[in-house]
Amino acid sequence: MASSLRLRPDLSRTARGAATAAAPAPAASLDAGRSGSAKWALGGIIGGSAAAGVLAAGSSALALYFARRVITPARFREADQEVLAVIRDGRALQVILAATPDATVDGVYGFFFDGGRGHARIGRILSYSPAERTVLREVESVYSGDLASARRGWWSGAAYPDPAALGLSMEDVLIDVDGGHAPAWLVRGAPASEEAAPDVWAIMVHGRGASRQEGLRAVRTARELSMSSLLISYRNDGMAPSASDGRYGLGSTEWRDVEAAIDYALQHGAREVVLFGWSMGGAICLQTADLSRHRSLIRAMVLDAPVIDWVNVLAHHAELNRIPSAVGRYGQLMLSHPLGRRLTGLAAPVDLKTMDWVSRAVELRTPTFIVHSMDDEYVPYGPSAELAEKNPEMVTFEPFETARHTKEWNVDPERWERLVAAWLRLQLAPRTNPGDQEQGLGNSLPD
Repeated sequence: MASSLRLRPDLSRTARGAATAAAPAPAASLDAGRSGSAKWALGGIIGGSAAAGVLAAGSSALALYFARRVITPARFREADQEVLAVIRDGRALQVILAATPDATVDGVYGFFFDGGRGHARIGRILSYSPAERTVLREVESVYSGDLASARRGWWSGAAYPDPAALGLSMEDVLIDVDGGHAPAWLVRGAPASEEAAPDVWAIMVHGRGASRQEGLRAVRTARELSMSSLLISYRNDGMAPSASDGRYGLGSTEWRDVEAAIDYALQHGAREVVLFGWSMGGAICLQTADLSRHRSLIRAMVLDAPVIDWVNVLAHHAELNRIPSAVGRYGQLMLSHPLGRRLTGLAAPVDLKTMDWVSRAVELRTPTFIVHSMDDEYVPYGPSAELAEKNPEMVTFEPFETARHTKEWNVDPERWERLVAAWLRLQLAPRTNPGDQEQGLGNSLPD
């Protein structure tokens, strides 16, 4: 989830004011099909009738605004990182940045500026002045644009613009999806070794508001195991054809584009696939493993800061925006109830309950490796840890620290690649009998 769900300050004030003016609202079940009171409450919000007095008008409007923000692709990125100076020291390039929570974490990152037309790779911290609120960092490479003229931009986990920046050749391919063709990068696997799996392809699924660049961090690991990598685009990400409603399905619709990518892989030599997913891409992978006709061919999944439970994530963002919990719940109800479609713009309701993998933990039968930072500010790590606790046969959880959201590789590339490669070697080892996957054999990392 590369973009947050921040609300405008005036709407946050509306939320707080409406909360004091409104009568206490009854808790509404997300399983609205079973709840007459929940159906009545949503009908009141939509119809605006006198029976909708559960919440003040301001709260109802805010609930709708919150719901729409969740499912509507952003038209632009907020340039929230200030650039104070660019220094050239001989052949080396350095940048002084305002000290933000992202800029003060060591590692290697992408920095986009000039409306996204400029892209630089920012490296280690050289000095940090808490008193002046500035940080001096190494600039490893400027791929496009004039960093010296940049005044603002945004931080990203996408450190590389394309496979060529990693020294890798790639093919531009098109995948047949609903509504047209989705562009993808195909990076062929390295020559096979004894422990390789050349007939297994890696399919990289980026997160909300991100792009296929996000998956480049995993390509070297896939190549190490001789897997070809397909870095895909999907509906509403700005590259693939938009959905008919122009709304995110939070995984409930996007999984069909991943299934189309699996079709492509199978048609071009793959026999099985490994799914990699970041943030909402993790939710998409989970839906693919659950619903795809190719689910038996998904050998494993590697999920980085995945959305395991959307209700948990949406409640977290409501709290971040100081939205009263009742308002946040009604926003969720608008997404999941058929009566909410007219206002949210969704072609079909989003069934949040079926995407709660903590509750459905025992139903997950695909070996899954999860990396998640415990300080993730967008997608709390708790559901990832809980899923692993409830289904230890299938799920391995590896916590990181200080990485924030989807930047586990960025803070420690060596550790990320070592852990993921070691786990995948176990999963890709030749099976001794057909029951190995179901029994979750070899799902633990060596000490």
